[in-house]
Amino acid sequence: MNIAIIGVGNVGKALSQASVHARHAVTLSSNKPEDAQRVARETGAHAARSNGEAVNGAEVVILAVPYAATAGIVKELGAKLKGKTVIDVSNRMDPHDPGKVVDGTSNAEAIQALIPEATVVKAFNTVFASHQANPVVNGIQLDGFVAGADGPAKSKVLDLVRSLGFRPINAGPLSMARALEAMGWLNISLNMRDNGSWQDGWKLVGPAA
Repeated sequence: MNIAIIGVGNVGKALSQASVHARHAVTLSSNKPEDAQRVARETGAHAARSNGEAVNGAEVVILAVPYAATAGIVKELGAKLKGKTVIDVSNRMDPHDPGKVVDGTSNAEAIQALIPEATVVKAFNTVFASHQANPVVNGIQLDGFVAGADGPAKSKVLDLVRSLGFRPINAGPLSMARALEAMGWLNISLNMRDNGSWQDGWKLVGPAA
């Protein structure tokens, strides 16, 4: 799979490492091209000189940036995202007013409204960067929750999640990104409040199918 990852912070680097290990073709970009080059060398990916160059030929575009940066990026890319699968990995945080984060909206739906000719899928936001390249905690395989409209785009993301070592979980339509972002915030807030290890993750347990 040809994957463009925009952003080379902890999340972008971890997903690049995992995707290259799974034998996907990965191209990285950053607002600082020298950072993309450095992470590309460290993970075995290719570095692009710009976001536009990174998404050329990509089947999947991962926005591994804070939500506040996404509007500018999708505006910059414009028609280059037409027909592409765009993965939103972002979470919202508000330690002072946690209820604002569970207000019945989601970052993923807001991004989809900005790029109606692309298909936005929510994934990877419920797992910390520390386990995105190795989704196992205490010998337990973590779940990779995926929300998006049924169709080729979500199927592609479920396959990607599986290839990176997660157990893929179809969480339903894109509106369920509201629940996934709440799950992400819950885990973040617990670790912030309790001075946690930032090594935990989500696992849905039950009888075998």
